[in-house]
Amino acid sequence: MGMKDQFQEKSEQFQQQARQRAQQGKEQLQNRGRRRDEDMDEQRRQRESEERFDQDYDV
Repeated sequence: MGMKDQFQEKSEQFQQQARQRAQQGKEQLQNRGRRRDEDMDEQRRQRESEERFDQDYDV
């Protein structure tokens, strides 16, 4: 295998690794966004529950 072939193969490996890292980063951002949405939903549910409780006892 010549130097040019080795260089090209190494270059392709680096490109593949970069693609994988980019995909992983994208997935992490999506997961972080989902988690934040779930946390907001949970906080909203708890706040609504507390408000209902307060209304029940605001006689």
